[in-house]
Amino acid sequence: MSTIPFYQSQYNEVELFEHAYNNQLPLLLKGPTGCGKTRFIEHMAAKLGRPLYTVACHDDLTAADLVGRHLIGDGETYWHDGPLSKAVREGAICYLDEVVEARKDTTVVLHPLSDDRRFLPIERTGELLQAPPEFMLVVSYNPGYQNLLKGMKPSTRQRFVGMRFNYPDIATETSIIQKETGIDEAASKQLIELAHALRVLKDHDLEESASTRLLVYAATLINSGFGPVEACRAAIIEPLSDDEETVDALMEVVRAKIVEVNP
Repeated sequence: MSTIPFYQSQYNEVELFEHAYNNQLPLLLKGPTGCGKTRFIEHMAAKLGRPLYTVACHDDLTAADLVGRHLIGDGETYWHDGPLSKAVREGAICYLDEVVEARKDTTVVLHPLSDDRRFLPIERTGELLQAPPEFMLVVSYNPGYQNLLKGMKPSTRQRFVGMRFNYPDIATETSIIQKETGIDEAASKQLIELAHALRVLKDHDLEESASTRLLVYAATLINSGFGPVEACRAAIIEPLSDDEETVDALMEVVRAKIVEVNP
C-alpha cells in the first residue's frame, strides 16, 4: 500500500476535490508558486487510489507531447501514447502544471475532455477515447504571471471548476514546516515571520514571494545542522533574486528575523 503524501488542508479543498472527482468535473487550481498545489494533487491521487500523470507545461509543449505520436523502432512504425492518452485509458488523474505556459493551440486538445463529452480524439490513429468515470483532468497556473500572451483563454477556463490557493495562515504554515522537516517550533516560527516580512515586498521589489516550499528547504538545512542565516540565504533569498543589491537588502531582513542558534 502506497503512502499518502502529507498535505495540510487549509479550507474545504479536499472536500471540493472529492466532489469534483465523483461528479467527473475537471478542476482548475490557481495560486502562487510553491504554495502546495502539486503536493495537494499528489495527496488526493494517493488518497483516491488513482495513478497520477503530471505534465510540466512549457512553450514548446505540443499536442503530440500530450496525446502521443508515431515512433519508429525495429524497422516498423508504432503508436506511443502521451501522458494525457495514458491517463484517459487507465482512468488516472492527469495534472497539467502551469498550463498557461503551453501554447494555446495545444490546450485546445483539452476541450472535449473538459466538458460533458469527456472524450479524447486521436486524429493520427482515428481513435476516439472515451474517458472512464475514474479519469480526472486537473490544470493549474499562477495568476500573478498572467498577461496578454500568457493567459488562459476564457473558452478554456470556463470549462473547469475553479479552486484558489494561497500561502497558508501562520498556524498552518508552521505546522507544515514542522511536519515536513522535524524542525522545532521556535525555529519554524522565525521562518514564518521572515516569510511574512518578505511577502510584503511582493510587487514592490520582488517578482515572486517567499513560498512555503522555500521555507521547507530552509528548515531542512537548518534541521540538519546548517547555520540558520546561511540556510535562509541559500534556500530563500538566492532563489528570489539574481540582483546582488537586492540580495544584500533581503539578507538584512533575514538577520533581523533569524536568530543564530543551533536547531
